[in-house]
Amino acid sequence: MTLTQIRPPATPIRRQRVILLVHALVSWALCTAAMMIPMALVSVEFALVVHAIAAPIFAGVISWNYYRRHGYTTPLQTALTFVGFVIVVDFFFVALVIERSFEMFTSPLGTWVPFASIFAATYLTGRWVKSEPGKAA
Repeated sequence: MTLTQIRPPATPIRRQRVILLVHALVSWALCTAAMMIPMALVSVEFALVVHAIAAPIFAGVISWNYYRRHGYTTPLQTALTFVGFVIVVDFFFVALVIERSFEMFTSPLGTWVPFASIFAATYLTGRWVKSEPGKAA
């Protein structure tokens, strides 16, 4: 029996980072859809509520997938990456390019509540998955 039969080869660090960022991107895209689709159909206020509810659900589901299949980072690192990705993309792409305004950051329900809930959902999901016996380390 060789060492590779005992332990699979390690994933290169660059690939680990890409996998983590792709999960963060998918989470951001779903959260964005949860905001944009209701805005096209109903009031902005209702869309904000839908977004605030959906954001932690999407972050939890996507991070659960990440932790179960990959789990290269700690819950804190993953949560910081997910929320950091959302903040950076919202700032540089949504606010600067699309809206050409930082008004979105004045709304607690539109930005700050989802940011906090994305962090919490990702972190708590990681703690839960990594505490399961025989699961991701």
